[in-house]
Amino acid sequence: MRTSSKRRAPRLLAALAASAGAVAALLVGVAPPASAAACSGYSSSSSTCVSSPITINGASYDADWYLPTGTASALMLVEHGFSRSCKNLRGTSKAIAQKGLMVVCLDEDMTAGNPALATAFGNALADRTVVPPNGKALPVKYIVGGHSAGGQFAALVGQQLTTRGYPNLKGAIMFDPVAADGFSAAVSAVSANGTRPVLSIAARPSVINLFNNSYGALNSLANGFVGIQLVWTRITLGVPTGGSCHIDSEGENTDVIGIAGALCNPNSTQTARLRDFASTWAKDLATGSYTASHYCTNADVISTCGSTVKDLVDRSLPVAAPIR
Repeated sequence: MRTSSKRRAPRLLAALAASAGAVAALLVGVAPPASAAACSGYSSSSSTCVSSPITINGASYDADWYLPTGTASALMLVEHGFSRSCKNLRGTSKAIAQKGLMVVCLDEDMTAGNPALATAFGNALADRTVVPPNGKALPVKYIVGGHSAGGQFAALVGQQLTTRGYPNLKGAIMFDPVAADGFSAAVSAVSANGTRPVLSIAARPSVINLFNNSYGALNSLANGFVGIQLVWTRITLGVPTGGSCHIDSEGENTDVIGIAGALCNPNSTQTARLRDFASTWAKDLATGSYTASHYCTNADVISTCGSTVKDLVDRSLPVAAPIR
């Protein structure tokens, strides 16, 4: 019996996912440890890092919090990827917190986006039983986000919030998400037919991001702009150099395991670009503002893109591209 190419493709992606997972599992061997070290030496004039667990249905889950000075405009979930930990997203979380948002990351297993925990956490957020540390009030507005498999987790948390009818979910921001079962339905629920932003900052296609396997779901949304793919760092004498990496969101907080799993090193230029887009979008979603320079009205029409996007994509040899 012959197998069609349409049937072989999902099997190939599944095999690649299993291979990447096996490599990471061999390197890690255990679930991520509690990340009190994430806050060690943290320095910021406008935010504080606190490792403080979250209790859900009587169970305790390790978590890192980034608390802005003053009243937070929103709570943003910034979830780590498979075989990673919250400390690997410290710099990105800090960049978002410095824009006035409270950030939380659960330091837990993210295999396939941990659907059971995503549902439980979504319910806890909807019930408003999540208690931030240091006596801080839980913000009313929520944004869901995450890196790699953490993007899948974030989408599922957002979907659960919509299922529960929570009225103040403001959108999603993901970092090179890797889609698993249910991703398309989850981001569709968050998008609410294009009325809520769903945004992604992607790296170049690779085995570790399953060749941008989130694109199909993102491009099926009614949103006119779903984010940007970082491709090259710069063009030198007509030659593109620098590339982008699945772990650009980790930047200086990555480690040997992250580099071995991604088969590349994060690039400081791309990490800076990612954090600029992420923190700007997060502030916009939290406050209702709109920083036009960081969006396109229509991803298919470059002339509709703002100056920051256009500077990267409107070149004879672009260093980035709108996701489309």
